[in-house]
Amino acid sequence: MTESPEYSTLLQLIDERSAAFRSAVASAPSLDVPVPSCPEWTLFDLVQHLGTGQRWWAAIVAAGPAEAPPAKDAAEVPRELEALLAWYAESNELLLSALREAGPERECWAWWGAGVSPANAWGVARRRVHELLVHTYDAQLAAGAVQPMPADVAIDGVAEFLDTCNSTPAAWPHEAATIHYHATEGRSWLLALDGTGAWPAPLTDDAAPASASATGTAEQLLLFVWGRLTLRDLKIEGDQQVFEQLIAWEPEE
Repeated sequence: MTESPEYSTLLQLIDERSAAFRSAVASAPSLDVPVPSCPEWTLFDLVQHLGTGQRWWAAIVAAGPAEAPPAKDAAEVPRELEALLAWYAESNELLLSALREAGPERECWAWWGAGVSPANAWGVARRRVHELLVHTYDAQLAAGAVQPMPADVAIDGVAEFLDTCNSTPAAWPHEAATIHYHATEGRSWLLALDGTGAWPAPLTDDAAPASASATGTAEQLLLFVWGRLTLRDLKIEGDQQVFEQLIAWEPEE
């Protein structure tokens, strides 16, 4: 997979990761088991969150360009396992149907609209792939059977997080800094932080030196940026405080 995956690949991954998520939920001893990586959530809460999200983004994509998103579906979610899995499968298919109907270029509302990732159906599909990837990890953790992530998907997951969650024109409130991320699979990225905002890019030979860097597998880096792992789980070089500042930063545009 490249750092700009094809739309058809993203739709296929949504389907594949959704199947892995349902399998993890079905293998758990109970829907009431806690999700260690999502404090105060049970497995039921996780399924409800992800399924409601699939339905919401289906409605957002179907609506096309808009100043604000539609309301989230407030319908009651079934609590019995078989019915819950069927509800989730329907939620996922609603999203896939909306994405297929829209095509990759259809613009839509997106909370990341001011950043690098495009506010269109392609951007939504890519974001949902990685929501599924990480929440499948959460479900597997709750079920006690974590499986390795596909490395190429995790690599794009790191790039997508930087493009979507770590790109903003909001001014960085600290001393300008550059972060480098190195995946042991051979991919690297940088994140520039300064008065113009936060801007990610692939790491090139002529890039600015790192104020701080983090090295790990793509899966480790992805789980770190999503808050599932900590700095202690990676090889950190340079000024660790820059990472701590980034984790604490809540930019207002």
